[in-house]
Amino acid sequence: MAPSALAGVARLQGRRPNILLAISDDQSWAHTGAAGCKTVNTPAFDRVAREGVLFANAFAAAPQCSPNRASLLTGRHIWQNEEAGTHASNFPRKFPVYTDLLEASGYVLGYTGKPWGPGNWEITGWPRNPAGPEFNKINMKEKIPQGIRKTDYAANFKAFLDSQPKDKPFCFWYGCKEPHREYEQGVGLRAGKKIEDVVVPPFLPDTPEIRSDILDYCFEIDWFDRHLVRMLRMLEEAGELDNTIVVVTSDNGMPFPRAKANLYEYGTHMPLAIRWPARVKAGRVIEDLTSFVDFAPTFLEAAGLTPPPTMTGRSFLDILASGKSGRVDPTRDKVFTGRERHTHARPDNLGYPARAIRTHDYLYILNLKPDRWPAGDPEGFFDIDGSPSKTYMLENRTSAEGKRLFALAVAKRPAEELYDIKADPGCVNNLAALAKYAAIQKKLRAELEQALTEQKDPRVLGYGDVFDSYPRYSAMRDYPGFKKQGEYNPKFQVKPPLPR
Repeated sequence: MAPSALAGVARLQGRRPNILLAISDDQSWAHTGAAGCKTVNTPAFDRVAREGVLFANAFAAAPQCSPNRASLLTGRHIWQNEEAGTHASNFPRKFPVYTDLLEASGYVLGYTGKPWGPGNWEITGWPRNPAGPEFNKINMKEKIPQGIRKTDYAANFKAFLDSQPKDKPFCFWYGCKEPHREYEQGVGLRAGKKIEDVVVPPFLPDTPEIRSDILDYCFEIDWFDRHLVRMLRMLEEAGELDNTIVVVTSDNGMPFPRAKANLYEYGTHMPLAIRWPARVKAGRVIEDLTSFVDFAPTFLEAAGLTPPPTMTGRSFLDILASGKSGRVDPTRDKVFTGRERHTHARPDNLGYPARAIRTHDYLYILNLKPDRWPAGDPEGFFDIDGSPSKTYMLENRTSAEGKRLFALAVAKRPAEELYDIKADPGCVNNLAALAKYAAIQKKLRAELEQALTEQKDPRVLGYGDVFDSYPRYSAMRDYPGFKKQGEYNPKFQVKPPLPR
């Protein structure tokens, strides 16, 4: 059934669906029970996937928190969102967000945990966080491990449900802070997780230290899911579960070297399961390539609204409602991702700009400033979160294997990278220099550059340095050059070239 038809049915029935978005913080696609991971316990995610649809190829717009969350809200790529396309900057008020549009049509909004952020939304005139009104007053009563936020997410969702009018649909954002670092070291092992069950990605050393760190990460994924179990039960008891679109995902990849803040598979490939039994046939796996820029128009169409022309993303309500599995829409054969500045990790507060195209078979990355250090300047490499894994790799980089893996994480990269995703999901064997792949590389670069030109990416239109001018509101470091927190760098405040 087409999206417009589904929207019409919803209006005729007089009951528009509720929307519950559950989004964890720093979780790669491979780490759910439904994906076959043995080191996590995710009954809520697995239930949503079993009773709804598991998306095998969902991709963040950026491998960082705030840029990807901004793209989710606006339905636009990071290169279209100005300051909001960089990490920890501000959020221009001029961009419509799906939450405001739903509220204007009669939805009740709320969020618990982490909304859009980090960044400064007040300075651009937002009356509240773009995700909606805050529900964070209730904290956990039990003792919780170090590194886990004290917020009782599920109890705050209950407070929201109790406060909202019963005759209006709701749109709620459950933004779990976990599994963002830091972790209580060894908490995964103490919880009974088995170190021999860990699957170590090929870009990390396979050692007990790394395996234990991965188990700590998995423990915090369980924490996210534990609260979602309670939320689903609340909706069930209220008789609202089957009329609620439940979306479970994450914002970017696992916080390990060469994953988070990188355009490789473990940085942008996200878990995604959606349940809506009133409209969506259960027990399916969809392989179509979908992007976070598609979420906003999907939510709006499900609510019977027309997405505004500012949104670049395409609603995937049609493939959700198709009843089909596998590759449903042959036009969904590619997605685009990108990154700009992550932390203050280089002199002058410079970022590491890159763009990528991901098809069913290949990942092509265009590094726009290959002279810069991708993980931040030595020796800090601050675009990589501090962790036992990072420390281990720093301290063991002299052996042959340690040197190879350390270089994958931090060494300067060529302008172009190409990976065979089916043969090399870890993205460790760059094929871009091989003649046999030259035609594929040329084709993907052309498709990427065409899309970026059509979407008016400053990086391809001649004024890309503007991204390095945008303020950072999080902490700054003592690097040479510009380091004024919350201020624009005048050196890079360039304007679009005048049309000829």
